[in-house]
Amino acid sequence: MAGAISLRVITPENILVDTPADSVRFPGLDGSIGVRPRHAPMVAALDAGSLSWAGPDGPGEMFVAGGFAEVRNNTLRIVTQAGELVGDIDVERAEASAKRARERLRVTGTAAKAGELDSLRAQAALRRALQRMRMAQTR
Repeated sequence: MAGAISLRVITPENILVDTPADSVRFPGLDGSIGVRPRHAPMVAALDAGSLSWAGPDGPGEMFVAGGFAEVRNNTLRIVTQAGELVGDIDVERAEASAKRARERLRVTGTAAKAGELDSLRAQAALRRALQRMRMAQTR
Protein backbone atom coordinates (compact mmCIF):
# COMPACT_ATOMS: atom_id res chain seq x y z
CA MET A 1 0.00 0.00 0.00
CA ALA A 2 2.78 2.46 -0.80
CA GLY A 3 0.31 4.62 -2.75
CA ALA A 4 -2.32 4.85 -0.02
CA ILE A 5 -2.70 6.27 3.46
CA SER A 6 -4.20 4.08 6.16
CA LEU A 7 -7.49 5.58 7.42
CA ARG A 8 -8.73 4.56 10.88
CA VAL A 9 -11.88 5.99 12.46
CA ILE A 10 -11.97 5.20 16.17
CA THR A 11 -14.77 5.70 18.71
CA PRO A 12 -14.79 4.73 22.40
CA GLU A 13 -16.74 1.59 21.46
CA ASN A 14 -14.88 0.30 18.39
CA ILE A 15 -13.01 0.94 15.17
CA LEU A 16 -15.58 2.03 12.57
CA VAL A 17 -13.28 2.24 9.54
CA ASP A 18 -9.87 0.71 8.85
CA THR A 19 -9.09 1.02 5.15
CA PRO A 20 -6.48 2.27 2.70
CA ALA A 21 -7.34 5.59 1.04
CA ASP A 22 -5.93 7.64 -1.82
CA SER A 23 -7.40 10.83 -0.36
CA VAL A 24 -9.43 11.83 2.70
CA ARG A 25 -11.42 14.98 3.49
CA PHE A 26 -12.69 15.77 6.99
CA PRO A 27 -14.29 18.72 8.81
CA GLY A 28 -11.71 20.69 10.78
CA LEU A 29 -12.73 23.46 13.16
CA ASP A 30 -11.22 25.97 10.74
CA GLY A 31 -12.69 24.39 7.60
CA SER A 32 -12.39 21.29 5.46
CA ILE A 33 -9.01 19.51 5.56
CA GLY A 34 -7.67 17.19 2.90
CA VAL A 35 -5.05 14.50 3.42
CA ARG A 36 -3.23 12.33 0.89
CA PRO A 37 -0.53 9.67 1.21
CA ARG A 38 2.78 10.85 2.68
CA HIS A 39 1.11 13.89 4.32
CA ALA A 40 3.24 15.74 6.87
CA PRO A 41 2.58 14.85 10.52
CA MET A 42 -0.21 16.93 12.08
CA VAL A 43 -2.95 17.02 14.68
CA ALA A 44 -6.22 18.86 14.04
CA ALA A 45 -9.46 19.40 15.96
CA LEU A 46 -12.56 18.04 14.21
CA ASP A 47 -15.92 19.66 13.80
CA ALA A 48 -19.07 17.60 13.35
CA GLY A 49 -19.68 16.80 9.71
CA SER A 50 -18.80 14.68 6.72
CA LEU A 51 -15.67 12.53 6.52
CA SER A 52 -15.17 11.27 2.98
CA TRP A 53 -12.49 9.21 1.29
CA ALA A 54 -11.54 7.67 -2.03
CA GLY A 55 -9.58 4.45 -2.13
CA PRO A 56 -8.94 1.17 -3.89
CA ASP A 57 -12.24 -0.21 -2.55
CA GLY A 58 -14.18 2.82 -3.84
CA PRO A 59 -15.42 5.99 -2.18
CA GLY A 60 -16.80 6.18 1.33
CA GLU A 61 -18.52 8.77 3.48
CA MET A 62 -19.57 8.97 7.09
CA PHE A 63 -20.72 11.43 9.73
CA VAL A 64 -18.28 12.22 12.56
CA ALA A 65 -19.36 14.04 15.72
CA GLY A 66 -16.18 16.07 16.27
CA GLY A 67 -12.99 14.91 17.98
CA PHE A 68 -9.50 15.11 16.55
CA ALA A 69 -7.39 13.82 13.66
CA GLU A 70 -3.76 12.77 13.74
CA VAL A 71 -1.56 12.10 10.72
CA ARG A 72 1.63 10.17 11.46
CA ASN A 73 3.63 7.53 9.56
CA ASN A 74 1.23 7.51 6.61
CA THR A 75 -1.73 6.77 8.91
CA LEU A 76 -4.69 9.09 9.53
CA ARG A 77 -6.43 8.40 12.82
CA ILE A 78 -9.79 10.05 13.38
CA VAL A 79 -10.84 9.83 17.03
CA THR A 80 -14.47 10.79 17.55
CA GLN A 81 -17.16 10.32 20.17
CA ALA A 82 -19.57 8.96 17.53
CA GLY A 83 -19.73 8.23 13.84
CA GLU A 84 -22.06 6.65 11.30
CA LEU A 85 -21.55 5.50 7.75
CA VAL A 86 -23.91 7.46 5.52
CA GLY A 87 -25.89 4.33 4.63
CA ASP A 88 -26.40 3.57 8.34
CA ILE A 89 -27.79 6.98 9.34
CA ASP A 90 -31.25 6.59 10.84
CA VAL A 91 -33.10 9.66 9.51
CA GLU A 92 -36.02 9.22 11.93
CA ARG A 93 -33.62 9.17 14.88
CA ALA A 94 -31.84 12.27 13.53
CA GLU A 95 -35.19 14.05 13.12
CA ALA A 96 -36.15 13.12 16.69
CA SER A 97 -32.80 14.49 17.92
CA ALA A 98 -33.36 17.73 16.02
CA LYS A 99 -36.85 18.04 17.50
CA ARG A 100 -35.52 17.51 21.05
CA ALA A 101 -32.75 20.06 20.49
CA ARG A 102 -35.21 22.65 19.15
CA GLU A 103 -37.43 22.11 22.18
CA ARG A 104 -34.46 22.55 24.55
CA LEU A 105 -33.52 25.74 22.71
CA ARG A 106 -37.07 27.04 23.05
CA VAL A 107 -37.09 26.28 26.78
CA THR A 108 -33.57 27.57 27.51
CA GLY A 109 -34.23 30.66 25.40
CA THR A 110 -36.62 31.86 28.07
CA ALA A 111 -34.09 31.39 30.91
CA ALA A 112 -31.25 33.85 31.48
CA LYS A 113 -27.69 32.84 32.37
CA ALA A 114 -28.72 29.55 33.97
CA GLY A 115 -29.63 28.14 30.56
CA GLU A 116 -26.57 29.38 28.66
CA LEU A 117 -24.66 26.08 28.82
CA ASP A 118 -27.82 24.09 28.06
CA SER A 119 -28.44 26.37 25.11
CA LEU A 120 -24.92 25.78 23.74
CA ARG A 121 -25.34 22.03 24.11
CA ALA A 122 -28.72 22.13 22.40
CA GLN A 123 -27.30 24.20 19.53
CA ALA A 124 -24.50 21.66 19.06
CA ALA A 125 -26.99 18.75 19.18
CA LEU A 126 -29.22 20.47 16.63
CA ARG A 127 -26.27 21.11 14.31
CA ARG A 128 -25.19 17.45 14.52
CA ALA A 129 -28.74 16.18 13.87
CA LEU A 130 -29.23 18.49 10.87
CA GLN A 131 -25.84 17.46 9.46
CA ARG A 132 -26.76 13.76 9.76
CA MET A 133 -30.13 14.36 8.08
CA ARG A 134 -28.52 16.33 5.23
CA MET A 135 -25.91 13.63 4.64
CA ALA A 136 -28.51 10.84 4.64
CA GLN A 137 -30.78 12.68 2.21
CA THR A 138 -28.02 13.46 -0.31
CA ARG A 139 -27.06 9.81 -0.56
